[in-house]
Amino acid sequence: MFTKAIAVILALPFVAQLVSADNTCTRSYTAQAGDICDSISAANNVSTYQLAVVNVGIIDEACDNLAVGQSYCLGWQGQDCMTTYVVQQNDDCDIISSAAGINTTILYENNPQIDYYCSNIYIGEVLCTANTVQVPPAPAGTTPATTIPATATPANPDGDLPWCDE
Repeated sequence: MFTKAIAVILALPFVAQLVSADNTCTRSYTAQAGDICDSISAANNVSTYQLAVVNVGIIDEACDNLAVGQSYCLGWQGQDCMTTYVVQQNDDCDIISSAAGINTTILYENNPQIDYYCSNIYIGEVLCTANTVQVPPAPAGTTPATTIPATATPANPDGDLPWCDE
């Protein structure tokens, strides 16, 4: 009984966030020539995942249908992570979490596109590094893209930790 009560108490902030959130766009960006999702995300402190979720059905999974002059939502009321980190070469989830002062659980919850091994992050990807869960969940019937875009470079291409190379 005590364990169930603790679990409910720990889950309350996440449930409250989901219940209180709505899909009202709190900030937007008008696309310019040469924009890609990662450049928009980096320039506006929004994760690549969040940009995709709040524009589901508008921006395609490859992010190759941005239209110059089109306004895109960057965040929804109550679900707008503005604390971000741009992935660099040799980064992994432990390095990113440590740099942000958060644990990996929060990093994964704010970036559900990251796979279990953190092997699918890529250079230039923008991640939410807030210390609480702030991103919207993927819309029903959709799954966040977990593959590295064909034009992107994996952050850690050999899948090994940079300090363990022999």
